[in-house]
Amino acid sequence: MNTLSAFRRLLFITLLLIIAMPVVAQQSDDPWEQEMQRFEELDRTNDYPPESIFFTGSSSIRLWETLEEDMHPYPVIQRGFGGSRMTDLLNHADRYISGHKFSAMVIFVANDIVGDPNRVDNSPQEVRELFEEFITEKVRTYNADAPIFILAVTPTYSRWRVWDQSRAANHELAALADELDNVIFIPTEDLFLGEDGMPIDELFVGDRLHLSPAGYALWTKRLRSYLDPVVGGSN
Repeated sequence: MNTLSAFRRLLFITLLLIIAMPVVAQQSDDPWEQEMQRFEELDRTNDYPPESIFFTGSSSIRLWETLEEDMHPYPVIQRGFGGSRMTDLLNHADRYISGHKFSAMVIFVANDIVGDPNRVDNSPQEVRELFEEFITEKVRTYNADAPIFILAVTPTYSRWRVWDQSRAANHELAALADELDNVIFIPTEDLFLGEDGMPIDELFVGDRLHLSPAGYALWTKRLRSYLDPVVGGSN
């Protein structure tokens, strides 16, 4: 290869790299890009029947290791991404939900009110507005008729300092479900608080935030008590 050809080849490669740089930067700016790619790989390698129940939300959905067993005989689509807020579900819905058919959806997001001094929490009213936007502007454009179940934010020791706000958000979500067609709010506070009014330790793992197997068992029983009469199937 002569010097001129080598220079042209180097120039061509350099131009390609310059063109690609904004795309790479854009991808790296999205903290959920890796999760979205994981979901897309699952979509490529799995066949989800249209009667599937679509589970989405934050880490308690992602970490639900026994979800398929707990929901049997319903097939499930498990799409939780840890640490996500409702804005994250909104911003990525077109990418990870829109291509699916499903008979029902279950939503659990508990990261909009956490009491972290390094971030700004949403108010209970803002939580309601975000859920409403997600349901009416996203989910209903993909599936107009599927029942939608909202699992209440769980009372936990790790976020006890903001439980009053989270409880208020639950009240807002219950009111929202009353106003929207085919949307059902599922309360869980009574399951996770003991007689002393505090979270029951054995229902959570060591971080006192995420559910233990005993906690998931209670979640499952409560969810199915609402889901089975609507969707059908057997316990």
